[in-house]
Amino acid sequence: MRILQESPARHPASFRDPAGFVFRSADGEFRRQVTAAGRADYRALLDSGLYDELVAERLLIEHEELVDWEDIGTDLILRPRQLTFLSYPYEWAFSALQDAALLTLEIQRRALRRGLWLKDASAFNVQFDGCRPIFIDTLSLAPLRDGAPWPGYAQFCRHFLAPLALMARRDISLGKLLATNLDGIPAALASKLLSRWTWLNPGLAMHLHLLANLERRYAATACGQAAPRTSRWLSAAAHERLADSLSSTIAGLHFRPSRAAWGDYYATHNYQPDEFAAKQRLVNEFLDVVQPRTVWDLGANRGDFSKLASARGMATWSLDSDPECSELAYRDGRERKDTRLVPLTMDLCNPTPALGWAGRERESLAERGPADLALALALIHHLAIGRNVPLDSIIDFLADSARWVALEFVPKSDPQVSRLLRSRDDIFPGYTPAHFEVVASRRFAVRRREPILASGRVLFLLERLPE
Repeated sequence: MRILQESPARHPASFRDPAGFVFRSADGEFRRQVTAAGRADYRALLDSGLYDELVAERLLIEHEELVDWEDIGTDLILRPRQLTFLSYPYEWAFSALQDAALLTLEIQRRALRRGLWLKDASAFNVQFDGCRPIFIDTLSLAPLRDGAPWPGYAQFCRHFLAPLALMARRDISLGKLLATNLDGIPAALASKLLSRWTWLNPGLAMHLHLLANLERRYAATACGQAAPRTSRWLSAAAHERLADSLSSTIAGLHFRPSRAAWGDYYATHNYQPDEFAAKQRLVNEFLDVVQPRTVWDLGANRGDFSKLASARGMATWSLDSDPECSELAYRDGRERKDTRLVPLTMDLCNPTPALGWAGRERESLAERGPADLALALALIHHLAIGRNVPLDSIIDFLADSARWVALEFVPKSDPQVSRLLRSRDDIFPGYTPAHFEVVASRRFAVRRREPILASGRVLFLLERLPE
């Protein structure tokens, strides 16, 4: 054990649990402080053997103890293994949220077998270690209260079951409702949005529709935030059956991307095999030159170029506005056991803002940056022509996002730009390679300039200028 005296200031997202809180150390790392109110629960977790079991199977983030209250009379401070990424449920692919839900229930089952349980079931207790969910809130595990209902039940349904049901049975984009409902999508809202046919699904009927009725019935006293208390005695076996029921309901939800999403994007977007190979070669060269620790692939589609970075051990965020693309990227990364890639759904014209209490509880995309390198491949024409974003605004955004940028400029002579202009007036006289370089030179130095397509596409390697 290392002894380290900290002077903590709570992280804005960590203020609700009296058992402890998260803070950043002077070197920017995350720490968790266990207060006097959480000591007994934490010791019960260690003594039960559950901590060792979960860590050994990579289900729970491991930590080391930095300060022992028994030695120096202060609160215990834990240093968890540091994850490169911080992401939120409203950014995750369908299968990522589903995996996080199943992980939460698996931890609940294992805890029950050792006389413990999860005292809450927030989706924010999970992060992604590459394309693999991992539980991060050590203090959510506490001794089981004999006979009591599971306090995390309604929260689990709001945070996991409701959004997954809406994404699978209504529209994949409804997962974004989690951004405006940080305490989870109310069962009453989910029940209203789902079709009447979902009443025929026993799991959805029990855990969403009936829960919605209870929320409405007890709204005056419980504010719709929890199922009513019951005097019925509940055993650990009954809680495990509840977890099994929720697991089977969650596992029974499926999202099938459209045939268009499964199609070969690059084969239909003007790349001949030799040209695509040349683009891959150049991106690999840029990665070798920059040697970034962190990479943001902006407009990543299915993450083909993200994989070039993650294969080098570079921590990579693969961002795309299309949830179907993010889903396919996540499934591919999960199958390959990619530990360095996290695919997320995000519209760059409306990126994740700061949310929650006082606007500081959940960080914006900008607050989680900047990256060492941003890939902006075949993106600029979608922003400049498809979304009317001026070139100078795009350059400022990229300069704020990363120190280095690998950018593919797609000129008007390219068939993809011609398609964008087919149904609208060309009001973009400044959208030219020459003007782009002039605008880019305000914030960047051009380190490489390589043509990649006969249509005039050019791949640039840009380094941000000192402020």
